[in-house]
Amino acid sequence: MAFRELVVVDDPGAEAGRRLDAAIRDAIAGRGTAAIGLSGGSAPAEMLPSLGADLDWSAVDIVQVDERVAPDGHPDRNLGPILEHLPDAARSRVRPMPVTAADDLDAAAEAYAAALPERFDALQLGIGADGHTASLVPGDPVLDVRDRDVALTTEPYQGRRRMTLTYPALARAGLVIWLVTGGDKAMALRQLLADDPRIPASGVATPRQVVVADPAAASSPRNGA
Repeated sequence: MAFRELVVVDDPGAEAGRRLDAAIRDAIAGRGTAAIGLSGGSAPAEMLPSLGADLDWSAVDIVQVDERVAPDGHPDRNLGPILEHLPDAARSRVRPMPVTAADDLDAAAEAYAAALPERFDALQLGIGADGHTASLVPGDPVLDVRDRDVALTTEPYQGRRRMTLTYPALARAGLVIWLVTGGDKAMALRQLLADDPRIPASGVATPRQVVVADPAAASSPRNGA
């Protein structure tokens, strides 16, 4: 059973950003480089502005945790908000997931996996109201992938197939920072903290995890379940 520390604050994005900043600095101080993974959704806008302007971004590798299969520049893409809210010096350090390789997405996923760092110093994850995280979505065979670090969903999820880091890749993080906001996430967050195996998010087995949530997400679900 994974232990997840819960931190409830009024500005969870800023708190998550500070924790990510600290993880990057610690890694650079310890070995000269850092490797992080970023999710999409609203997290980049909430979290990335809190990263320190004086970080040595030339020492940081940034990968995507997941991405929708959509054309470059499409508003469905997770990459856009990440690039928009990172400092200028950090944008060139992002490794976009190769979701435009329509001729062979599986080969593209394999190539992306081959270039991943051996470990991540920190990963930022979110959770959906249905309990998904990254693009590890309920009911899809991607949940059972154990022999690859990057895989594709079999079926479209919310209109798009997805490319995602798998459980084995997520488990190689030194720290997972969950950013969870909004009352619609309250039930899923409760299940995550209980390590409920019915939701995909609970399958993240990284030893060190912190959940940064706002009061609405941390409140008890209305149905009391």
